[in-house]
Amino acid sequence: MSAPNTSASTTAPSAQPHLERRFTLLSATALNMTNMMGAGPFITIPLLMTALGGPQAMLGWLVALVIVICDGMVWSELGAAMPGSGGSFHYLREAFGRAKLGRLMGFLFVWQFVLSGPLEIASGYIGFAQYASFLWSGLTRPWVIVLVTVVGVLNIILLYRRIQSIAKITISLWVGTLITVFAVIVTGATHFNPHLAFDFPPGAFNFSIGFFLGLGAATRIGIYDYLGYYDICYIGEEVQNPGRVIPRSILISTVAVALIYIGVNFSIIGVVPWREFVPADKFPASNFIVSVFMEKVYGNTVALIFTLLVLWTAFGSVFALLLGYSRIPYAAAESGYFFRVFGKLHPTKDFPYVSLIVLGVLSIIAGFFSLGTVIDALIVTRIVVQFMGQIVGLILLRRNAPNMERPYRMWLYPIPAIVAMLGWIFVFATTQIEVIFFGVGVLALGFVAFLIWSWRKQSWPFGLLEAVS
Repeated sequence: MSAPNTSASTTAPSAQPHLERRFTLLSATALNMTNMMGAGPFITIPLLMTALGGPQAMLGWLVALVIVICDGMVWSELGAAMPGSGGSFHYLREAFGRAKLGRLMGFLFVWQFVLSGPLEIASGYIGFAQYASFLWSGLTRPWVIVLVTVVGVLNIILLYRRIQSIAKITISLWVGTLITVFAVIVTGATHFNPHLAFDFPPGAFNFSIGFFLGLGAATRIGIYDYLGYYDICYIGEEVQNPGRVIPRSILISTVAVALIYIGVNFSIIGVVPWREFVPADKFPASNFIVSVFMEKVYGNTVALIFTLLVLWTAFGSVFALLLGYSRIPYAAAESGYFFRVFGKLHPTKDFPYVSLIVLGVLSIIAGFFSLGTVIDALIVTRIVVQFMGQIVGLILLRRNAPNMERPYRMWLYPIPAIVAMLGWIFVFATTQIEVIFFGVGVLALGFVAFLIWSWRKQSWPFGLLEAVS
């Protein structure tokens, strides 16, 4: 889709609603970083340390970084070559063939995404509620549900507008996020105690089966912290000069957030002894560890103010997530792979309002579960079709469409793709068996639903009808 010359408000009355290319490199990078740096490091450090029982869990965070950097190259090549709305849905359909296997992959992606997308957004709502409990010590479970609902509704309301307004809101949220993380880093750097940061327990690096299972758990948490490095790909049809902006925004945001995370993680464990919040389920302070961190250094008043900044950061993350993810069912519906109602654009504001509302409501409901459950479920559910599927898809496109225009080509191909694939296999294989069964079960139900849907439409594998577009 080419970039329009005028906005919908200045076109002729008969013009159809359309998406506009409003995101520049700055706003695209802001979108990715706001998503990546949202609640992640502020709510998962206790879970990360619990995975291996001490600071050695940072090794899992480094493994996650390697996986993310390599996988980011996959997203960059696919996003630059096919900058349409929907991201992975668009890539999988093209790579595996629209008429046959691509229909299955596209359907399964949307199927699992209806669950995993809201789960990821919900994790931000959960983190918001956790830090709110530092301000409101009497925040009981019923009130947590009320708070999650209010924040979720507010998120929908703010996104119910034109994309150019959203780009400005994204940058403002990004600035707030940067202020928050740099305040943590500066405080940590000036009060850093290496004896606390590197206080390893006995046998910290005994390489046993238990160690590798814990490493896998720590890596899953680390990957969760990085999720969002690809968020701009979901709104590729709204990006200016996508062949340059998409890969650059992915690279810049990943490198910048990696450096920031190093500072944040070591700042906290260099001031707050990890034994005061590990294991996470036994220490209430693990719900708002950064507030405890600021309280130790500056006292309660500053901690209260900083908690408000963390809440701002958490909200910025869910804002960026719901923005990008609302475009996926829209893209699927436009192509005939999902219910047609999701393909509707707002008649005057030009955004997929049905998709926005549905995903927003599902995210609120998912926010009623625990953080650990949400993280494990969303990553395992997403790995097979989306992350692994895209890697295979990239290889297929390199072989079957060598002349496709590729503004960005993966460096050292295929080494990063292989490393990313091995990383995803490791994360999947070290997950608790019941969570694996859950993820596989979701895909199995999706496959059955695909067969029923295809039979009713008399499309592949039951007929010759091809995809709508």
